[in-house]
Amino acid sequence: MSDEVEAGYVRVRLDLSYDGSEFSGWAKQAGGRRTVQGEIEDALRTVTRSRETYELTVAGRTDSGVHARGQVAHVDLPREVWDEHHGKLLKRLAGRLPRDVRVWALREAPAGFNARFSAVWRRYAYRVTDNPGGVDPLLRGHVLWHDWPLDVDAMNEAAGGLLGEHDFAAYCKKREGATTIRTLQELSLMRGEEGIVTATVRADAFCHNMVRSLIGALLFVGDGHRPPDWPAKVLAARVRDSAVHVVRPHGLTLEEVGYPADELLAARNKEARNKRSLPGAGCC
Repeated sequence: MSDEVEAGYVRVRLDLSYDGSEFSGWAKQAGGRRTVQGEIEDALRTVTRSRETYELTVAGRTDSGVHARGQVAHVDLPREVWDEHHGKLLKRLAGRLPRDVRVWALREAPAGFNARFSAVWRRYAYRVTDNPGGVDPLLRGHVLWHDWPLDVDAMNEAAGGLLGEHDFAAYCKKREGATTIRTLQELSLMRGEEGIVTATVRADAFCHNMVRSLIGALLFVGDGHRPPDWPAKVLAARVRDSAVHVVRPHGLTLEEVGYPADELLAARNKEARNKRSLPGAGCC
């Protein structure tokens, strides 16, 4: 599949962030629900005085209530629109967008760049506190309260058994025709000075509900309801386990998206579009 930009257009990379509390996720939806994609596309159409809506492609579609600090998207704009507006586009978007979404950078993307398929990893953070008094009111929209004491060492022990390339079907909401094979590159937890436990989760890509399901399993280990080897056993079974809870979205933030060097973009795009299988797996 070619990723060449249509003649007469320029591909523009956007770096952005948003507070997901009042959004029904990233992707546009029927019925007038408020989404991040919808807000940015509407603002872009307005500030460029265009009749056409230019559609965004995003690195990772976040669910309703999930935040982003380091989200990346791209949009293909007519060359004349980009040439006319790019010098003032960032400031004009700042004046048009609602305060819970910001575009921080706009630049012409290198050849072969695709915000989704060029990415080699996405890094999320999930924040939770076991403070018996609850969550700091100023952080309540970004930190989950877990009302059992958490053993972070046990959670890290359990996390080690989930690293690597696996079929994460047990931790994903299945989508027809989509693979659930992913490479989990990092899963670690650390308690900060204020008692907030931050889980860092990095993978080449994530399937639906994967991060929140992994955190749900680790919380069960941390509060003593399950032993440290339990999450890996669930993973090996490759089927959804009713004991694995999908934790609430507000503790989750997309922190960063990683891309290869410019000369490797085309190869990465091709690789990312290939349907994956585990070594030794059959075709059917």
